[in-house]
Amino acid sequence: MADTAIFDVDGTLVDTNYQHALAWFRALRRYDITKPMWRIHRGIGMGGDLFVAAVAGREVEEAHGDDLRQAWGEEFDQLIDEIQPFEGAHELLAEVKERGFRLVLASSGKTEHVERFLDLVDGKSLADAWTTSEDVEQSKPEPDIVSAALAKVKGASGIMVGDSVYDAQAAAKLGIPTLGVRTGGFSVGELQEAGVMQVFDSLVAFRNALDGTPLARPSR
Repeated sequence: MADTAIFDVDGTLVDTNYQHALAWFRALRRYDITKPMWRIHRGIGMGGDLFVAAVAGREVEEAHGDDLRQAWGEEFDQLIDEIQPFEGAHELLAEVKERGFRLVLASSGKTEHVERFLDLVDGKSLADAWTTSEDVEQSKPEPDIVSAALAKVKGASGIMVGDSVYDAQAAAKLGIPTLGVRTGGFSVGELQEAGVMQVFDSLVAFRNALDGTPLARPSR
């Protein structure tokens, strides 16, 4: 039985994936590198430390990696005011917390971004803990962020909730199952192939189906 619910933030609780993709597209264009948006989107959910090599190639990472990450931050900051929470995000978190689970909001994003997104869903009033890039050495699909989330609350057994294949891959490396939502734009097939055990179209649909998941209300 799980005692800890670990929720990804970007793309799962707040609608950021397409702003991330656009920011990376613009950052790459600063260096006359053009990648199709669909390819960039397929890398969203992976940390910036791994993203450039995965999407643009090792040579681009070696030549421009740090500069591209700096450029991405500048471009993303121009879009951040557009970002909104997904419908039902706060209510879902509140219900999971009310059911007795430890609640950790897990992100390897910049601290200032994470703080802003937590405020959008009023997450600080509910979460037992949250993470940022300061808590990890490597981002997803490496398992650092999931491990850090469990450690924050001394959890013994976790359930990951995420929107991307990278959430599932990171959790699987620690033997932690993943529940998925399609809010990040990944298909049901992609998420299932990555090992997601159940996939929901929205946070509202997920909340309505909680009793059929490992986050069911504990029997009394």
